[in-house]
Amino acid sequence: MKIKTGIIGGAGYTAGELLRILINHPHVEIAFVQSTSNAGNRIADVHSGLAGETDLIFTDLLPDLRETEALFLCSAHGDSRKFLESNNIPSNIKIIDLSTDYRHKATAEGFVYGLPELNKPQILQACRVANPGCFATAIQLALLPLAAAGKITGEVHVHAITGSTGAGVKPSVTTHFSWRDNNLSAYKAFEHQHLKEILESLTQLQPSLTEAVNFIPIRGDFPRGIFASVYTESDLSAEEANALYNDYYKDAAFTFVSSANPDLKQAVNTNKCLLHVEKYGNKLLIISVLDNLLKGASGQAVQNFNLMFGLDEKAGLRLKASGF
Repeated sequence: MKIKTGIIGGAGYTAGELLRILINHPHVEIAFVQSTSNAGNRIADVHSGLAGETDLIFTDLLPDLRETEALFLCSAHGDSRKFLESNNIPSNIKIIDLSTDYRHKATAEGFVYGLPELNKPQILQACRVANPGCFATAIQLALLPLAAAGKITGEVHVHAITGSTGAGVKPSVTTHFSWRDNNLSAYKAFEHQHLKEILESLTQLQPSLTEAVNFIPIRGDFPRGIFASVYTESDLSAEEANALYNDYYKDAAFTFVSSANPDLKQAVNTNKCLLHVEKYGNKLLIISVLDNLLKGASGQAVQNFNLMFGLDEKAGLRLKASGF
């Protein structure tokens, strides 16, 4: 079975990673890749890592969608909603949106929030899925077991460092190599846009939750990956906490609880999230590491695609870390 699939907004980092996966996915036929800025250009000339793997060319025109079965929306935030409102999309097409446009309950408009470790039953039945944000994925996976057990009883503190690809492909002052190299900086402290989806997911599991999630995002001097350290006061022992996390993720396809403190390179270039739980006095520390472009974006989007079409959840996603 080959599922005819289109990509809207094909020039960015997430689209490049998505193409890398889908070109080798056993159940996908890429029908078209749309990009206004690169119409007529070879995809491999824009995403140079795909040289020799595809002869596809970007198109600016939306083809007849009657034979298309799936759409990935990789456009800039705000553009997915504009695209869906301005085009007549057949109701049978399954849609995975990688923007922020439909992640929040108040504006979801029929989209299911696509964090498999939280909403897998709903994703299996969904026609439209809103893919989570990268920081949001790392932080939620660090906290979901506690919320599910009603065990977030104090303020949560998060420091999370992200690679430069998290800012997108469009150059800016803070993505310029000479500024980013050998440098760190905090930004959007306590008010990052991913906090809203994080809090919605936690209260889905723990409706009584009123404690704050204090989040300090940090720009890292590396291209890809997220390293999040999350801590909160807890009456759980280390043994109880680890048992809680192992039980919650026992059936998860890509989220694993590690007995050893993980490093970023164990997760980069994979669709894994690695978690590590330790107790220090009355504080519970959870380390969460993942690849912001894969489990934090395109890999998770394909994971959702697989679930929506009843495929092996890991299809096309058996990616390996470099290990060094």
